Amino acid sequence: MTAGTLPNNATTDETCSWLSEQTGTPWNLARLLEAGLTPHVWLDYSEEHAGLFAEGITRYPAPIFFVEDTQRLIAGSDDVLIRMTRDSDRISFKLKPPGITMPLDALRFFQRDVAALLEDILNPKEEVVAPAPKEILKGITKDEVLRVFGGMVKLDLEKSLLSGIGIFGDDGARVRKNSRAGKNTHLWNPVTLALGLNDVYRVPMSHLKKAFATQPDLRPWKDAWLESLALLGE
Repeated sequence: MTAGTLPNNATTDETCSWLSEQTGTPWNLARLLEAGLTPHVWLDYSEEHAGLFAEGITRYPAPIFFVEDTQRLIAGSDDVLIRMTRDSDRISFKLKPPGITMPLDALRFFQRDVAALLEDILNPKEEVVAPAPKEILKGITKDEVLRVFGGMVKLDLEKSLLSGIGIFGDDGARVRKNSRAGKNTHLWNPVTLALGLNDVYRVPMSHLKKAFATQPDLRPWKDAWLESLALLGE
């Protein structure tokens, strides 16, 4: 290995030396594994482990990823014990006890994996903060219902809301607030309410469409309203 280069299948010492040169910090096998690198060992075909080899394959690099196997290495084991790996077709394969034992100097690290780790160290990606989840829409208050729909129906809408009958009850447009809002405080789903007003009380759909298009109280519900209209073919 010349200065600044790393073999495609580097030993543990080569990998640690190269990363130390690039980062200015010491590296050892435990740090490599804790950083997420996957070591490999080259397996040669044997009758004992023939199940690992596809037809025509006589040698391939088997990854060591089983947590108990890697933790054993991190703890300072003086050899390699492989109890689970992937076969030559990249399918996970659990070995019969006691597994495969190999010397520590059989470990190899792929140059591409080490280079990717170095890139992450030297140019860490900015942590993306997930946006706060949108508040789940529950409904609009009685006052908002009266303000938006009160002039569309020929009935005492406030009284109907309080009585909770028909489309105004819990099985219709009315939904209960959370417990902190008080047990007798309710909200109404304006989409369900509007569809019920059209179906039961013959409120013209044109009036309802205009309300969802213009009323600020209904702005958060516009998408749900349009989706309902599409399902109804309106």
